Amino acid sequence: MSSEYRFYVRLAGIVTLVLVSLMIAAKTWAWLVSGSAAMLGSLTDSLLDISASMMSFMILGYALQPADDDHRFGHGKAEALAGLGQAAFIAGSACLLSFHGIERLYNPTPVTHSGIAIGVSIFAVVCTLLLVAVQFYVVKRTKSIAIKADSLHYKGDLLLNLAVLAAVLLSDYGLVYADAIFAILVAGYLLSNGWGIARESADHLMDKELPAEEQTQILNLATAHPEVLGVHELRTRQSGKMKFVQLHLELPAELPLSQAHRITEEVMRTISAAFPLGIDLLIHQDPVVSVKHSLAK
Repeated sequence: MSSEYRFYVRLAGIVTLVLVSLMIAAKTWAWLVSGSAAMLGSLTDSLLDISASMMSFMILGYALQPADDDHRFGHGKAEALAGLGQAAFIAGSACLLSFHGIERLYNPTPVTHSGIAIGVSIFAVVCTLLLVAVQFYVVKRTKSIAIKADSLHYKGDLLLNLAVLAAVLLSDYGLVYADAIFAILVAGYLLSNGWGIARESADHLMDKELPAEEQTQILNLATAHPEVLGVHELRTRQSGKMKFVQLHLELPAELPLSQAHRITEEVMRTISAAFPLGIDLLIHQDPVVSVKHSLAK
């Protein structure tokens, strides 16, 4: 599954860089000929986005490296660092857009060559829809925080491109404040969702426990074995795609070591099969006579 994870993450990175580069070239041309403030804001946002995507792509390359002698638990936390970096770019992009929108509220500027701006906006919407669809599929397959954060960029871009399209059309009807208002609304959306990405990335860096439903699933899988009497001392965390789980199995005290080992291996295979993206299990066997708390978290 690790090779599949690498394939999908790298696919998302390559598709992102290609499509965003095309959009930047088109938006630059449209801004130069139309003088649209909304188009300039969209161009600036795309430039920030591709910078963040390139940074994320490079960090993900490091995060996907296997564990080595200096990093025995792998390099997965680099992905959470990429998520924090993406959140910072999202916040910067949102602030820039809001400042730009506020400035245009005070100094509205009519749009020229609106047909070009409209055509480029439609092109950008199509490219962004394709990009978001690819990233959605990759996030569904990999649960990658960095790709999820990158996808948020381009969902915001989708709104921004639609806002530019609406602003140019409304400007043709004399509503020159439309582009400023749309830019401010999109900035608020980006800030709100960027905060969510930053919080999730920080949780991974601080070794927050896995979600309660996943902990319950692990406990249920372990106790489903007919020879396991109970489970306690469950500890979990996640680093990149890899989940790290420690727990104590309660086994009959009279079991020989070979049978206790067999039971543990069977429990490990069962739990591992339920988490195909990657799980690192450390299980300790406790004879039931020494266990003070049965099935405790």
